[in-house]
Amino acid sequence: MKVIKAEDLKTMPGPKDWFTGDVKVTMLFPPITSARAAGAEVTFQPGARTAWHTHPYGQTLIVTSGTGWIQREGEEKQVITKGDIIQFEPGEKHWHGATSDTEMTHIAIQEGKDGVSVDWMEHVADEDYLG
Repeated sequence: MKVIKAEDLKTMPGPKDWFTGDVKVTMLFPPITSARAAGAEVTFQPGARTAWHTHPYGQTLIVTSGTGWIQREGEEKQVITKGDIIQFEPGEKHWHGATSDTEMTHIAIQEGKDGVSVDWMEHVADEDYLG
């Protein structure tokens, strides 16, 4: 058993290669021993979002505050709000983030394959984000 105390959690800026805008990431739990699951709390300020990406075993998002947008490649973006749970299939290309005028926080849970839990791609262009 392992207890992770709240005061031991570290928050860092979201890397610019993976995010557009002001994003804060708090790693909640890394994978342990043979387990593959990891979780993070991610807070997006207005206008902030991920780059396009996929996950080898999919991803689950739990929106804990605010309003955001999600989009799967080839489909229209959708609004997400507090309490929504979003599940992306393995390999499904997508992005998620805050709307242009509200912040949004979610918990992201994903599993890694050979130590990789996400494959990052190109940034979401402003015209696609706002469109």
